[in-house]
Amino acid sequence: MRLVRLAIIACLLTISAAPGGTQEIERIEPPSWWTGFEHRELQLMLHGNNISLLTPDIDHAGVSISRVVRVENPNYLFVYMDIGPDAEPGTFEIIFSEGNYTITRSYELRPRNSGPNHARGFTSADAIYLIMPDRFANGDPNNDEFYFLDDKLDRDDPYGRHGGDLQGIEDNLDYSAGMGFTSVWLNPVQEAAMPVASYHGYATTDHYTVDPRLGTNEQLRELAAEMKARGIGMIMDQVVNHIGSGHWWMDDLPASDWLNFQGDPVMTPHRRTTNMDPYASNHDTILHADGWFVESLPDLNQRNPLLADYLVQNSIWWVEYAGLQGIRVGSWPYLEKHFMSDWARRIMQEYPDFNVVGEEWSELPAVTSYWQRGGNKHDGYMSFLPSVFDFPVQAAFTRALKGDPDSFSGVWTSLYELVGMDFLYPEPMSLVIFPDNHEMDRIYAQLEENFDLYRMAMVYYATMRGIPQFFYGDEILASHPRASSHGELRSDFPGGWEGDAVNAFNGEGLTEQQRNAQQLVSRLLNWRKNNQTIHHGKFMHFAPIRNVYVYFRYDADNTVMVILNRDEDTVVLDTGRFAERIGDATHGTDVVSGKRFSIEDSLVLEPRSALLLELGE
Repeated sequence: MRLVRLAIIACLLTISAAPGGTQEIERIEPPSWWTGFEHRELQLMLHGNNISLLTPDIDHAGVSISRVVRVENPNYLFVYMDIGPDAEPGTFEIIFSEGNYTITRSYELRPRNSGPNHARGFTSADAIYLIMPDRFANGDPNNDEFYFLDDKLDRDDPYGRHGGDLQGIEDNLDYSAGMGFTSVWLNPVQEAAMPVASYHGYATTDHYTVDPRLGTNEQLRELAAEMKARGIGMIMDQVVNHIGSGHWWMDDLPASDWLNFQGDPVMTPHRRTTNMDPYASNHDTILHADGWFVESLPDLNQRNPLLADYLVQNSIWWVEYAGLQGIRVGSWPYLEKHFMSDWARRIMQEYPDFNVVGEEWSELPAVTSYWQRGGNKHDGYMSFLPSVFDFPVQAAFTRALKGDPDSFSGVWTSLYELVGMDFLYPEPMSLVIFPDNHEMDRIYAQLEENFDLYRMAMVYYATMRGIPQFFYGDEILASHPRASSHGELRSDFPGGWEGDAVNAFNGEGLTEQQRNAQQLVSRLLNWRKNNQTIHHGKFMHFAPIRNVYVYFRYDADNTVMVILNRDEDTVVLDTGRFAERIGDATHGTDVVSGKRFSIEDSLVLEPRSALLLELGE
């Protein structure tokens, strides 16, 4: 009987005219799902010509239709399914009908991955390598261009496509692992079918498809698996605030409130503190959150419950599909904050050991700390975000390195006092620290290409509390003129393209100083990789005296002493004032040079130097 029924359906699809004109389902998103989630209800967004009056029916063990939502656009239908705890994995049919007209679509439920390391989040034991896929390595020249995508290959254009892809990242995983990185944060990989400047990926045009110039969905999953085999987790950059103007929605928006300021875009004034300002007006608060960055980035209205469900599910889909280690979300304070609270809650509900880091580009700990989960917010706001980027420390530390060593208070005082504000963070050890990222000048350029200061920065970020992140190329002194555009500072990694004169992956063509930098970072991070004291130990710092800053990482078994001398002259450091942390230790071995130093009375510090000492007797 089942075969007869399917034959009848096929005939109807062939010869029956749909009431009101041809009906056809062109998209179902998400394209698949899994059994075993805590949140049982799944939204299916269906798009096609005149499908709103179709009625769905399912006959599959443990799965039922809980509700159907129709919107003003007749080309959309939202079907919510209840996936119970006894739902059976497998492919089943969803039959859509209106009168005698029927359409059948197959849908797949897979068993959820129950592996202990599947979707386990990054922690303070990790070191993150930030890679912009288009600029790292071109592993497959065959996917450089497609006739249906306008933004063509042009390596001479800083804002053009350069051809880097997922295959290039996979081909060079031994390099990333050998450097000591245990996490890789990829700038967005989802399709960005924009006419120009689409290389960075921050203008999504299809939420469920990897951009073909980078690879395929299956290649992303394969890359994540290959990373995991080398002890590296994948962090996916997801854009929740906006879409690209080339998104398929823009040709046929589901509802009149799918976008903020739909039909009449208003730009955001970038007043991020309206999120926590007790005196902020509603006008300013709404204008900041709902305003667009630019007209090519339509701002999504997360207050629309259908869109909210879609965005939550999309994030969960990628976590489960690829077995991600984390998600990075940019523009966190521009999102509707109560939606983002629920978005993070839903993800952490399914993956309690997962990690998400949000971007709040502020130099004020009072602002950045507001977004981290835990603690009592002054306005009662409930956050479920595990981590935030530590922009305050990034700014203060860079200013200290560039500061005037002849100033009365010395260069380190502001940093020392700012780190002392960690009491504002519910989980300061979970902060992501970084010398630079894809939206700011390279650290070597910020430091005016001073290698001594660069060396101090690498030691600091390898040992400071939190989770360190480095931008690809930092390890080989990537630099640029200070007035460079974003496209220029996101330069190609040398050796990632056939014919490159310099190959940083094997060291060919690097200058001596670049090799020294690469070896420094590799030594620091490989030492850090196995150092539980740095991963989970406590932090104590001492008030700087002039231009010397000393801090310790310690636990019950080990003590690490970090000494940063920003002075232009040799300094004799009296070690007696650190007795409460040095204890019975008499010597320290420098992790970088291997030299052994006596610390019983004093230490002689070279100008503009860093010592990373493991203490012992």
